[in-house]
Amino acid sequence: MGILIPFIGTMSGSAMVFLMRNQINRNLEKLLPGFASGVMLAAAVWSLIIPAIEMSENMDVYTWFPAAAGFLAGIIFLLCLDNIVPHLRFDNNQPEGPSFKIKRSVMLALTVTFHNIPEGMAVGVALAGALSPETGITMASAVTLAAGIAIQNFPEGAIISMPLKNDGMSRIKSFIYGTMSGIVEPIGAVITIMLTGLIVPVLPYLLAFAAGAMFYVVVEELIPEAQSDGSFNIGTIGVALGFVAMMVLDVAF
Repeated sequence: MGILIPFIGTMSGSAMVFLMRNQINRNLEKLLPGFASGVMLAAAVWSLIIPAIEMSENMDVYTWFPAAAGFLAGIIFLLCLDNIVPHLRFDNNQPEGPSFKIKRSVMLALTVTFHNIPEGMAVGVALAGALSPETGITMASAVTLAAGIAIQNFPEGAIISMPLKNDGMSRIKSFIYGTMSGIVEPIGAVITIMLTGLIVPVLPYLLAFAAGAMFYVVVEELIPEAQSDGSFNIGTIGVALGFVAMMVLDVAF
C-alpha cells in the first residue's frame, strides 16, 4: 500500500479530466505547483535529510557528510537527466534537451514522468529503511512520506491530463497518459525495496540523494511555474500551505 499511495495520487489528479469541462482556473493552476513545491520541500527535510543525518551518527564518518554528499549527488543526477532527456519546462514553451518532434503536452508528460523517479526512490528507500530494524525509520514515517508525495502528485496529474484533453486528445486517453506519468514511482519503489539488503549500509546517502533530486525539481520546475506571469503571491501561498501540510503530517504521525 505504501508503494501504491503516490501512484493513487497521480491517478486521482488525472481523473480531473472527467470532472472539469474547461481549462484549470489560472490562479488555481499557479497555486497547485506552489503547493506541490511546499510538500516536496517539507518531505525532503523532515522525511529524508533529518533521518539521513540521524542515521549517520552511528557511522564512521562526519555526521554531515552522507547527507551533504547524497544531496549534491541527487542534484547532479537530475541535472544530467535534464540534459539527455527531451523535456519542457512548465514555465517555458521552448523544449530543452535533445531535439525531437513531440507535442508540447506529451513532452510535458515526459518531463513529469522522469521527475517522478526521485519520488519513487524516496518512497522505496523509506520503506526499505522501515523494513530494517537497525535504521530507526518507522513504517508510519515511511507511509507519511508516501502520503505527502501523493498529495503533491494530485495537482501534477491534473496539470498533465488537462492540457492533453485541451490539445484534442480524448478524456480517456488524457487520463491514461496522466496516470502513466506516475507509474515510474511504484516501479522505482519496488526495485529499491528488492535491494534492501544492499541499500541499508548506504541508506543515509540514498535518503539525501532522493532529497536532492526532489529539491532540484522544485527549484528548476515547480517554483518558476508557480510564479510565472507575475503570480508571486499565489505561488508563495501555495508553497506555504504545502510545506505546513506536509510538516503537520510528518510530525503528527
